[in-house]
Formats: sequence, C-alpha cells, structure tokens
Amino acid sequence: MGTNGSTMLKPLRQGLPPLDPAAVSSAASCALPARYEAVREARQFTRRTLDQWDVGDRFDDICLVVSELVTNALRHALPGDGGCCGADQTPQVRLHLMRWTERLVCAVRDPSHDTPVAGSSDDFSAESGRGLFLVDSFSDSWGWHPLAGTLNGKVVWALFRLQPGE
Repeated sequence: MGTNGSTMLKPLRQGLPPLDPAAVSSAASCALPARYEAVREARQFTRRTLDQWDVGDRFDDICLVVSELVTNALRHALPGDGGCCGADQTPQVRLHLMRWTERLVCAVRDPSHDTPVAGSSDDFSAESGRGLFLVDSFSDSWGWHPLAGTLNGKVVWALFRLQPGE
C-alpha cells in the first residue's frame, strides 16, 4: 500500500507521451469561464463530443476525469480575494480533447504555475485532495507540463487507451 504514493508521483512531471499530432483523427476544445458552473459545462461538452467519437466503455471514466481536471484547474484559476485579473482579463482555463485510433487524451490548461499535488488518499471523508487519485485510478496515464513560450500556466493531461473499433 505504501508503494502507491511513490508510483503515483512519477508521472507528475511528464510531458505528453509521444503521440503523432498528424495522426489525430478528431480534436475538440472549449474555453471555460472561471466559475464553478464551468465543471458542468465541461461535462456537457465532453459528453457531446464523446457521443460523436464512439469511445465505448471508457465514456464514464473520461467524463469523471474531465470533471476532476477542470475542478482542479478552476481551484487555481479563480481569482482570490484581491483577484488576479481585471474584469476584462479572465484567467484562461481551456479543455482539449484529442482522439487517435486507440488513444484519447484530455488536457486542461490553467494559468497557475503550481505543481499538481495529490492529497492523501487515506482520508476518504475529505472533500478535496482526492482528484488526482481519481485521475490516476480511471485513466491509463497522466502528467503535466508548464506552458511554453509567453503562455502562463500549465497543462494537466490524462490518457485513455481505447479498444479498436469492431
């Protein structure tokens, strides 16, 4: 049981696994407002997109992981008491879904530079801190990387293996 914590932290600093961008068969993304209703909007967007993509038995896993990733991003993107942004400069949280023949990646971009940290999974009554354990449990792999160039923030991603179509 003690090994789970250390293996859990291994993928944290990984960039996206080598997937050929030219081989993407489908991609969709949506910008999300920096308010908690955005989690529902992200779920609806994901359900509509996955309905068209035929992802088989991974549908529920993907929707759950998207909810967790977006919730985490909003937790860091929502302005605090002083607010990080003016009214015209809303923090940018963006959800990307990309599908290859046998892979699907969901990636969420947020303006925070903080390293994603998994909370303790021992306290099952805790209201928060379990999101990354759920992501780790329901996806095949996950990780994060800082945004390059002039973009602020980071991307946290999760990868799902799909069964090839019949």
